[in-house]
Amino acid sequence: MKTLPLAAGLACLATLAAAETPVLTVMTYDSFAAEWGPGPAIEKGFEATCGCDLRYVTAGDGAALLARVQLEGAGSDADVVVGLDTNLTALAAGTGLFAPHGQPPAKSLPVTFDHPLFLPFDWSWFAFVYDKTKLAAPPASLEALAASDLKILIEDPRSSTPGLGLVMWVKAAYGDRAAEIWGALADNIVTVTPGWSEAYGMFLEGEADMVLSYTTSPAYHLIAEKDDSKAAAPFAEGHYLQVEVAGKLAATDQPALADAFLAYLGSDAAQAVIPETNWMYPASTPAAGLPKGFETLIQPEKSLLFSSEEAGTLRAKAVEEWQTALAK
Repeated sequence: MKTLPLAAGLACLATLAAAETPVLTVMTYDSFAAEWGPGPAIEKGFEATCGCDLRYVTAGDGAALLARVQLEGAGSDADVVVGLDTNLTALAAGTGLFAPHGQPPAKSLPVTFDHPLFLPFDWSWFAFVYDKTKLAAPPASLEALAASDLKILIEDPRSSTPGLGLVMWVKAAYGDRAAEIWGALADNIVTVTPGWSEAYGMFLEGEADMVLSYTTSPAYHLIAEKDDSKAAAPFAEGHYLQVEVAGKLAATDQPALADAFLAYLGSDAAQAVIPETNWMYPASTPAAGLPKGFETLIQPEKSLLFSSEEAGTLRAKAVEEWQTALAK
């Protein structure tokens, strides 16, 4: 009989301790939080410094994050959003749902990006990846790809930041000819997937000749699998940049923890995790440098990128041109 009060007391103490541990909720895309992504290591590192419980909630791919943030509004349980990019920052800022991050600018971006609401954490160039053992002479431009009979996999620009990056890439490279390029590309497309993981998985299963991904994607195969058969095709018109960002939600009930997390995300410890988990370049190169193998990646001669404001203005038109071409 004497064990019942003791057990009840211990349970009560455990409940109280759990209740006193602050929780930081980070909304991000699926692959960031996956066991093989950067999320687990960043969670472990941050929790060691914060005395808190970091929890991820996922919302598909990057572009789907903003739709969920807009849907949930100020009532969202999330405190921080990780995984928007510069094609979406103008739209995200316009929601009024984000608060200033107060962090210093990133140190290693190939472009200047210093936004009061959005903190860069990684970047890369978009590219079409292929298997060198199956495709000896890849196309040298988007236009050449469109003129070929090669089969490609791409992501939906309405739900995926790589998909959105591609329509902005075509727009940046070809301007008023973008609709024409999409018309020529339409018969190359095997399918349009909701996100990057689905498209890349299908490519690895041999369902297309090339897949929309990143110049850094071959580093995964080289470093993790000791496989140098994958490469990104350099395109003459240049490659569109993706800069991924994080932001603090204005309605967070953990503002100090949110600030601490953003500071940690930009720290050497977290940035060192990015190259071999998210397979992107860190926004601030860590003191130890990049992993061996990154030096083998293509370096585009020309970088394409719309400013946040330009991307906000052009995004709907660029997506419409893509939709129209694929509907024919």
